[in-house]
Amino acid sequence: MPVYTVHAPVADGVDLAATDKFTFVRDGFHFWAAVASVIWLAWHRLWLALIGWIVLTVVIDVGLAKLGVGRGAILFVNLVLALLMGFEAASLQRWTLSRRKWRQLDIIVAGDAEAAERRFFERWSARHRGIVNDQWSVDRGGPPPTRATPGQPFSKAPPPLPQGGIIGLFPEPGGSR
Repeated sequence: MPVYTVHAPVADGVDLAATDKFTFVRDGFHFWAAVASVIWLAWHRLWLALIGWIVLTVVIDVGLAKLGVGRGAILFVNLVLALLMGFEAASLQRWTLSRRKWRQLDIIVAGDAEAAERRFFERWSARHRGIVNDQWSVDRGGPPPTRATPGQPFSKAPPPLPQGGIIGLFPEPGGSR
């Protein structure tokens, strides 16, 4: 299963208003970072890593060409560098987030990004239940609100049976089908 790290911008306190800014970084090999490194780094706005990658590849290619190394060996070195980028892409993302003063909140193991978000927010909301005044959440599993006043639409008493008996699939209570 993939491992995700959860990052949040540093603020006075992480609350529900900041949850849309949380970032989930998947650890492991990133295929597109290995295949199209420059595009992947630009897409994820890793500008210093992009500049470093371009400088590194140009310096290595020019250095190897000046040493008289053949094209096959230079291609092999570039493939090794591409694999290295694929394996270290998540580390570059985390490094950039830490440079931007983001902090790591948690580590989650989940099958995909959606499951990681769900698992993290379940754990995070349970931890912050008494601390944060949660005005936006709705407990969808609980019963509707009730009032003890008889005759009100939300009273605790069950609704009266209809005049003609039970409405539904069975015409009378306890009767056969």
